[in-house]
Amino acid sequence: MSDASETADKILPLDAWHRARGARMVSFAGYSMPIQYEGIIAEHRWTRESAGLFDVSHMGQLVVSGPDLDAALEAIFPADLSLLKDGRLRYSLLLNDEGGIVDDLMVTRRDDHFYIVVNGATKEGDIALLRSRLPAAVGLDHLTSQALLALQGPKAAEVLARFAPGAAELGFMTGDAFEIDGAPAWISRSGYTGEDGFEISLPAEDVERIANLLTAQPEVKPVGLGARDSLRLEAGMPLYGHDLDEHTTPVEAGLGFAISKRRKAEGGFPGAARIQSELANGTITQRVGLAVAGRQPIREGAMVVDGEGNEVGKVTSGGFSPILEAPIAMAYVPAASAEPGTDIRLASRGKIFDAKVVSMPFVPHRYNRKGAGQ
Repeated sequence: MSDASETADKILPLDAWHRARGARMVSFAGYSMPIQYEGIIAEHRWTRESAGLFDVSHMGQLVVSGPDLDAALEAIFPADLSLLKDGRLRYSLLLNDEGGIVDDLMVTRRDDHFYIVVNGATKEGDIALLRSRLPAAVGLDHLTSQALLALQGPKAAEVLARFAPGAAELGFMTGDAFEIDGAPAWISRSGYTGEDGFEISLPAEDVERIANLLTAQPEVKPVGLGARDSLRLEAGMPLYGHDLDEHTTPVEAGLGFAISKRRKAEGGFPGAARIQSELANGTITQRVGLAVAGRQPIREGAMVVDGEGNEVGKVTSGGFSPILEAPIAMAYVPAASAEPGTDIRLASRGKIFDAKVVSMPFVPHRYNRKGAGQ
């Protein structure tokens, strides 16, 4: 992972817990974090087959409260928050005035406030931008005393049901308050792997005890950043700072679904004019999935080239899929070449590789959509 190095900035609540389990620690998003325990491929497969526990406490957890919240946040995000019911989540975007993506995030209505989870590497800038855009009467609190765990995989629900009765009844993209072994927890049925699973926000002072409780279950093993990256790639999910950035619009990135129908028509959010134009007229480039011929993984930074060898696009994520047992990648290619089945040529380290545009996700999502709603 290109964000990883051997130096660390900040320490997360589970730092000693990771090290005691033999994790190889790296610096990621300014934090010392585990990249792997027993191995990326083994952890990846375990999550697809059973349940993996991820420490994602580097993410920013925010609470926005005050008067007229729907209108205040709809002036910032392109979601139709007026339709969002209590306990429901929405994937949304923080955009700049040119329609570029400042961050992608999750927004949840929780009674009289909104709970927002933003990416760890961008959270300080996100907080500053949100505060500058929110009305003075609206408050934003950064929940620095909260940790965040993700329990992901087909056996996650049965494990969590042992300790948080009712959590297994949550629908996809819904959340509620629970207790786990006496610790107050906000649990949502969501995640970043394409599997069924949950994200669990709880006090940092309780997180080691709860991590021990969950990993004591035979279905659960700790999983690091390496497998988190390969899992999200198979699931066709973009990673901010790689597949998304401030120069990329939601339409180019294939995230038009995050802009609700009413907001597409009415606008009223940063960059709306450009995004409405792209929705009507198309874009020059488009994010696509690629199946790469052969066995050699193609990494971020490889060029998409035309028949004369001219660069016409770029690979933004790539690796070897443990499930498909083949190399896969995401890239931005000319819109005329974005249809599934289109042949693509890639240049990496002086060599040319053949690839084909394919639909994403590469591996089918297995969310539990029972009970999911607005």
